[in-house]
Amino acid sequence: MDLSRRELLTRTGQAAAVATAASTLTPGAAEAKPHDLVTLTQGTNISVTRSKDRRWLAIDLVTAIWVLPATGGVARRLTDDLQDASLPSFGPGNQIAFQSYRDGNYHLYVTDLAGRDVRQLTSGRFDHREPAFSPDGTRIAFTSDRDGSYGVYVLEVRSGAITQLTGVPDEAAAPQWSPDGKRLIFTVGTAAVDAVSLDGTRERLVTAPAGAQLFGASFGPGGLPSYTLMRPGQADLVLGDRAVVTGQDVFGFAPLWDGDSVLYTADGKIRLLAGGSTKDIPFEAAVPVRTPRQHRARTLTGGQVKGIASPVVSRDGSKIAFRALNALWLVSDGRTTKLTDGAYFDSDPDFSPDGTKVLYASDRSGVAQLRVRDLRSGDDTAYAPAPHAQTTPRFSPDGSKVAYVDQDGQVWVVDAAGRRQVTPTLFQPGRPTWSADGTVVALAAVKPFSRRFREGTSQVLTVDLVSGELRYTEPMPFRSIATRGDDGPVWSPDGKQLAFVVESVAFVVAVDGKGRFLGTPRQVTREVTDSLAWHGNNALVYLNNGRLRKSTLDGSVNTIRVGLTWRRPKAPDRQVIHVGAYWDGEAERLRSNVDIVVENGRVEDVRPHRGRADVDASTLTAIPGLIDAHNHWHLRGRAWGARQGNVWLAYGITTVRSPGDPVYQMVETREALAAGTLTGPRFYATGEAVDGSRVYYNFMRPTLSRAQLDLELRRAHELGYDMLKTYVRLPVELQRAAVQRSRVPLSSHYLYPAANIGMNGMEHVGATNRLGYSHTVSRQGRAYSDVVALFTRTGMSMTPTLFHNRALFAEDRSLALDERTRVLFPPWEYERYLADANSGGATSSLHILRGWVEFALAVHRGGGLVICGTDAPLDAPATATHMNLRAMVKFGFTPREALITATRNPARWLGLPLGSLKPGAPADIAFVSGNPLVDIKAAADVRQVMVGGRLHTVADLLKPYQGQRVMASSEALAPLASAENEHWWHEPEWADHACCGH
Repeated sequence: MDLSRRELLTRTGQAAAVATAASTLTPGAAEAKPHDLVTLTQGTNISVTRSKDRRWLAIDLVTAIWVLPATGGVARRLTDDLQDASLPSFGPGNQIAFQSYRDGNYHLYVTDLAGRDVRQLTSGRFDHREPAFSPDGTRIAFTSDRDGSYGVYVLEVRSGAITQLTGVPDEAAAPQWSPDGKRLIFTVGTAAVDAVSLDGTRERLVTAPAGAQLFGASFGPGGLPSYTLMRPGQADLVLGDRAVVTGQDVFGFAPLWDGDSVLYTADGKIRLLAGGSTKDIPFEAAVPVRTPRQHRARTLTGGQVKGIASPVVSRDGSKIAFRALNALWLVSDGRTTKLTDGAYFDSDPDFSPDGTKVLYASDRSGVAQLRVRDLRSGDDTAYAPAPHAQTTPRFSPDGSKVAYVDQDGQVWVVDAAGRRQVTPTLFQPGRPTWSADGTVVALAAVKPFSRRFREGTSQVLTVDLVSGELRYTEPMPFRSIATRGDDGPVWSPDGKQLAFVVESVAFVVAVDGKGRFLGTPRQVTREVTDSLAWHGNNALVYLNNGRLRKSTLDGSVNTIRVGLTWRRPKAPDRQVIHVGAYWDGEAERLRSNVDIVVENGRVEDVRPHRGRADVDASTLTAIPGLIDAHNHWHLRGRAWGARQGNVWLAYGITTVRSPGDPVYQMVETREALAAGTLTGPRFYATGEAVDGSRVYYNFMRPTLSRAQLDLELRRAHELGYDMLKTYVRLPVELQRAAVQRSRVPLSSHYLYPAANIGMNGMEHVGATNRLGYSHTVSRQGRAYSDVVALFTRTGMSMTPTLFHNRALFAEDRSLALDERTRVLFPPWEYERYLADANSGGATSSLHILRGWVEFALAVHRGGGLVICGTDAPLDAPATATHMNLRAMVKFGFTPREALITATRNPARWLGLPLGSLKPGAPADIAFVSGNPLVDIKAAADVRQVMVGGRLHTVADLLKPYQGQRVMASSEALAPLASAENEHWWHEPEWADHACCGH
C-alpha cells in the first residue's frame, strides 16, 4: 500500500480543509444510508497541543487532527478517515506533526494549518509514534520499535537523519522536550519517568507508587517532571510530587505548561488551569456518519459437509483422516467411513508411520487425552495419559514418540519412558511437526515486536530435542504464518522441506535437518489454502473453502471427494408446557399460570393454563433463551471439548455468537450443533478475524493487500460466515473495502471511522487497538458525549464484555460455587475461576466496572443497540453472561433492560426472531426459579432449557461429567533445557485479564 506523494496529498486532509463534510468517504455509499452529521462537543481520550504563537490549538478527535482557535470555537478537520491520525504536535510556522496509521504501520507526518501540504517523514515495516517538535522546530522526537523494543529517537527534519537515544529494553512512550531543547522526558512503560540528554545521559525522575501507573510526562515549571498518576478511581495531574489537578478524569497525555498555567484534557474537555482556577475551552466538531445496512443471519438446514477439520494423510498416501460432525472420519479407496461414534469431542487425528493406527485427542474421560485406534481391529485405547489436556498430537517419524500441546501452550513429548516438557508456555502455539530423524520439533509461535504492544508475527519455532535450542524464523520478512493452527509449518516426510500458509496461499521452503531455511520460500498454490498436510514429498492436501484438495508442487490440482452431507433433524413432537409464569421478552411484568404450546420447534401459542400438560414447569418461570453475543468457542475449544455446549445450556444461554474462531473448527462445530450430533446452543459465527501486518491471537488473518482481502472474503462467502470481524492492525482503507464487498455484517474494535464506513458494530467498551488506548473509554472507564452520540445516531451495536464483573465476587461467589460450574468447567479452568472468586476478583476494578456500565446505559437509554457478550473463554463461559447482567443491574439498568441486552437486542443484530416467547418464535426457552424482572440473579437459576423444541434438564447436562474416573498418568520426566522460560512473551493466554482481548 505504498503511496506516491501525489496520491498522499489527494487522499489526506486536503479536501477536508475546505469543509468538514468533504472528509466523507464516498465510495461504497450504495450499501448504506446517506451520511448524516453529528456535532461533537466532547472528546474521549483526546490530546491537545498549542501553536507557538498561542493562536491555535490542535486536537485528535475520532482519529483525525483538528484545529480551533486557542480561545475555543468550531474545529476544522485537517485529515481524513483514511489517514487515521492522532497525537498532534505544533512546530514552527504552524506546522503540525502527527502519527498516522495510513499504510498499516504508524509513521510520522507533517501538515500545515490548512491541511494541504502533507509530508510523510518515516516509512517501513516498523512503527514510528508520538512525535514532538523541538522548541526550535529543527527536530522531532518520537518512539519506535525498530530496535526490538520501544526507544526514543530524534529525527532531523531537514535531512531526515534519525538518531537513537534509548533502546532495548526500554518500552519508552511519548517523549517531550525541555524548554531549552537539550533534554527529553518520557515514560518507561507505565512504571517510571526518565529524562535523557541528547548526548545519551539518562536520569530516573519518578518511580510509580505501588498500584499506580504513570502517563504523559512533560517538563513543568522549574524543570520539574509533570505527569498523570493513575490509580483505581483516580487520575491526578502531578507536578513534581504535588497533585495540581485532582478529582477529574485526566486523560494521561502530556500537559503543556506555560509558567504556572497548564493546558490539558480531562472529562471530555480541553482545560486551562491558570491562577488557581480552571477554565474549559469549548469546541464543536461535525463528523459524518451513516446507518449500517441491516442483515439477516441464515438458519442452516443441511447440505454438503464443509466443516472438515485438521485433515492428515497417511505416509503412503492411501488414507486421509479428519474431524467432521463431531466425529473422526477416514477416506480410503474412494469411501468415507466413520471412525468414532461422536459421543465425545474427538479431534486432531494423526496416522502412525505404517498407517495402521490413528492417534487422536478425546474428552471421553472428561478432559482431552490421547487415544490410539487400531484401524484393523477397531481396538481403541488410552495412550500415555497426563494430568493436563493433551491436544493436537503428532507421531514422530518412527512412531516411538508423540508431541502434543497442553492447555497452557506447553509442548510435551511422550514416549515409553514418560512425558517431558520441551517448550516453555507459549501463547496459543500451532500443531507440532517432526523432523525426519525425530530430533527436532517445529511449530508456529508468535514473536511480538515489543513488550509495549503485544502484536508480532507468527513464526516457525524449532525445538532441538538434543541441544535444547529454541529458534524463531520468520516465514518471510515481516510476514506471518496465516494462522497458528493447522496452517503449518509441516515437515515433508523426507525432512527436506517445510510447508506453511502465508497470506492464504501455500509456500514450501527447503530446510536442513534442524529446520533452518536453505533458500527462499516458493509459492505453490494460487487459491485459498488452509490446513496443510503432505501427500508424499511432492504434493500437499489442504482445504479450499470447504473442499478437500490436492496439489502437486508444480501446481496440478484436483478435488478429493469426501461425500458427506448433513441435515437438521426433525423437530420434536408437539408439546404443551405448563409454566407458573413467563416473560415474553418485552412486557414490564410476568404473566402467570400459562401453557406454552410448542410445535415444529416453534412457539405455536401462549395461552391460559388448561387441562393436561406434557411438561410440568408449574413452579418455574419461562423466559426467552439468553444470547451471548461475543465469545470464541474454539479459543480453548480443544481443551473444553464437548462440555462447552452443555455449560452454555445449563445456564440458559441458547444462542451464542462468535466474532472470531479458527474457521474450520468453527464450521465443523456449527454444522455439528445444527445436525444434532453435538449438544449445545445455536451458533452464529465468523472465521478468523481479518487483521493487518501484525497479529497476536492464533486465529487472526494477517492481511496486507486488497488481493489477499479478496481471498479472505471469498472464504467467508463460500463457507457461509454469519459476520466478519476486522481486527486491530487492519488499515481503514482495507476495513472500508471489506464493508463494501461483504455480504454479511461487520464488527471491529473501533467506533470511528467505522461509523462512517458502514460497520455494524463495535466489540467491547474500549478494546485492544493499535493506539494502545481507546477513543471510546478513558483509562478510568468513562465515556463522554462524543461516544454516546455516535452510537445512538448510527445504530451501531456495542458489546460491553464487562470483564471487571469479577469485582462482584467480593459480595457474591454463588456462580463460582454452583454445581454446574464445578462439574462442567475443565478442572484447571475451575481452579483458576474459584481462586479468582475466593480473592474477591482482586484483579478487577469496581470503579471501572461502574464506568463501563454507565457508558452502556447511556447508549441504551439513548436508543442505541447494546448487546450482551462476554469474550468467553477469556471470561468464563456462561457464568460471565450472568455476571454481566448482574453488573448492569448493580449500576443502573433495570433487570428488564439488562435482559433485553441478552435477548431482543442481539436477536435484532442477527436479524432473527430469537429472544422472545411469542407465537412463531423459535422455542428457545430457559426455565428458571424466581422472577428475573425483580431479581436478576433468578435468570441464572436455570432448571431446564429448550432449544428449538428440544428439552434438556440440568441433570442431563451434568451427567456425562459427573463421577468421571481419573486415569493414571504416565511418568513425568525432567523438562528439557528448551522448556526454560527465557522470553517475556512466553505466557499462557489466560494470564492477563486486562480488558478486551478480542
